[in-house]
Parts: sequence; structure tokens; C-alpha cells
Amino acid sequence: MQVKNHWLEGAHACPCPNHDERPEAEISLLVIHCISLPEGHFGTPYVEGLFCNTLDCHAHPDFVDLVDLRVSSHLFVPRDGSVVQFVPFDRRAWHAGTSSFRGREACNDFSIGIELEGTDHNGYREEQYRTLKEVVRQLVATYDIRPDCIVGHSDIAPGRKTDPGPGFDWSRLIDAVSG
Repeated sequence: MQVKNHWLEGAHACPCPNHDERPEAEISLLVIHCISLPEGHFGTPYVEGLFCNTLDCHAHPDFVDLVDLRVSSHLFVPRDGSVVQFVPFDRRAWHAGTSSFRGREACNDFSIGIELEGTDHNGYREEQYRTLKEVVRQLVATYDIRPDCIVGHSDIAPGRKTDPGPGFDWSRLIDAVSG
């Protein structure tokens, strides 16, 4: 996998409308998230639907709060370890919400968001870790992101967000990009 023109080669491209211009060009932060729709259900088409504004919010009772929600992520890594890219890396995806990292507010402005298919309270699959390591190595090299600037959503929005949760093994990821 390589990054070319801000798209990850080998990823399934699924451009979504939920992005805009970054107010600053520097990308210096990677944010790891988790998502499943409905929560705990894997392999559904609903994450893609959410990011592309095509989610039928009547398809499940858990989706009521998602009506008119406009969010996105740069990448999504399903349980099988494949990769879907929704937003080119040079554009601002809408993944972090109200957030702060080391005194800098609005983390969407300078970060790349990666969603893992999962929940805060379950573990992740070997296929996902393998893909995530490869993707993160490419992003770190392409955008000169320091390993200590790879964080969870919970780190930039404490008290509001808890993902990727205690089931995420940070040592596996950080060791892969530090060595």
C-alpha cells in the first residue's frame, strides 16, 4: 500500500460528501476510532451508509439519533482487514468533533481519522491489526507523523468519547511504527 495523490492504493475508494478544505495544510495527528452499526453488529452496509449520507435511519431503532448527522472518516477497516477510503487525506474529514490535542483545538483540522469496525468493549481481529499497522506506517512516512501523535478518540475528546476502548492493544500498533 502506498499513498498517491492523498488516496491509499489498494483501498476501496468510496468518496463521500462529508468533508471540506483543511484550514491548515499540516497533517500531524492520527486518530483511531471504532464504529459498528448497530453497535456490536459487524459486516453491515450501515457504516458506509452513514458516511455517505445514504443510511436509512428507519432500518434499526438505534439509528434514530443519526437522522441528519453528517460525519465521515478518512479510512474504515472492517473486521476482515480490508480498507475503505471515504475522504482524501488532504481534505478535512468530520470524525473528531469537539476535540483538543496538546492545546490545539479542532483536531479534524490537522488529523487523519481511521475507524476500526468494533466496539469500545470488544477486541479487534488480527486482520485489522495487520492492516492498521501497514496503513499507519504509510501515513507516518508520507505525512511525517510522529508515533506519539497516534491517539485514540478518547485521548482527544476525554469524557465525551471512549473509543477505541480497552480492547485495543496500543503496544501492537506503536511497536510496529516505532521500530
